[in-house]
Amino acid sequence: MRRKSRRWAKILAVLAIVVVAAIALAAVGGFLWWRHYQSTPAYSLTLLVDAALRSDAPELAKRIDDEELAKNVVANVSQKASERYGVAMNAATQQQIDKAMASLAPRLKQTVHDEVATEIKSIATTSEQKPFLVLLMLVPTVIKITTEGDVAKASSVITNHPFELTMRRDADRWKVIGFNDDTMVQRLVDSVTKELPPLGAVDSNSPLFKNPGKSRKKRR
Repeated sequence: MRRKSRRWAKILAVLAIVVVAAIALAAVGGFLWWRHYQSTPAYSLTLLVDAALRSDAPELAKRIDDEELAKNVVANVSQKASERYGVAMNAATQQQIDKAMASLAPRLKQTVHDEVATEIKSIATTSEQKPFLVLLMLVPTVIKITTEGDVAKASSVITNHPFELTMRRDADRWKVIGFNDDTMVQRLVDSVTKELPPLGAVDSNSPLFKNPGKSRKKRR
């Protein structure tokens, strides 16, 4: 009986050691996974959603590069404004577009920042605050994230209108540096083109609108 008791005691001791070791390994593995996840775009985006819901301006400022964001949006709006003119585009109109964008840029920084904060808040589907753990599980289901090197694209999949955020690695976190929302871009383009010549205006000196037949001399 004593031998059986000792044998069972040894078995139980070995099982206890195995269980403790498994728990320790799981804890270490979980900690390493969590540390890695904290360095992903998805985690930084979750921090942004949480900050937007709490109207935490300092945290939003840490996660959004307003200078780079405004520069990228200005470039996008300028391109769209130029495309509206098509073959009617000329050097003078392009100069006017550049001038309009230069005056728009300072005002655009806060506008784009507010637009981004609003869209980020919409990721949570409601304006009510949610526990951070809930946001951690929610964000990957409503945002598609693709990463290439130090740049990531985060695209909405279920919001009323699609938008895309461009993020860049910033130490162990990620910052928003680009924002593509067709509705906002078109609204800004409309604002810019109000200060430009009518779309029907063309450059009469452009070779596209000359009739080469009139310049030919009649043969003698």
